[in-house]
Amino acid sequence: MYAVFRTGGRQYRAEIGQVLDVDRLPYEVDKQFQVSDVLLVGDGDQTLIGQPNVDGAAVALTVVEQLRAPKVIVFKYRQRTNFRRKRGHRQYYTRVRVDGITVG
Repeated sequence: MYAVFRTGGRQYRAEIGQVLDVDRLPYEVDKQFQVSDVLLVGDGDQTLIGQPNVDGAAVALTVVEQLRAPKVIVFKYRQRTNFRRKRGHRQYYTRVRVDGITVG
């Protein structure tokens, strides 16, 4: 059984027991919560597609950790003009574990 849910403006495909890195969520470590913004639920031959959401469906998640991605260096350069700009960026993520998928 799998589900496609939306959080933080992005969509994720989740299966029970899977660990996902999603955009930062305001929850503490070991906190359990549910996402009811489920777009699709699939189980073998049966697939429920929401318009836009599947009614009564939810994905139960547990926060494993709050983390940051490796640094990405953004370097801008223009030749012959002495123009150089160096900036770094580290994205914040929340690592979650999928505990269950319910369809009501």
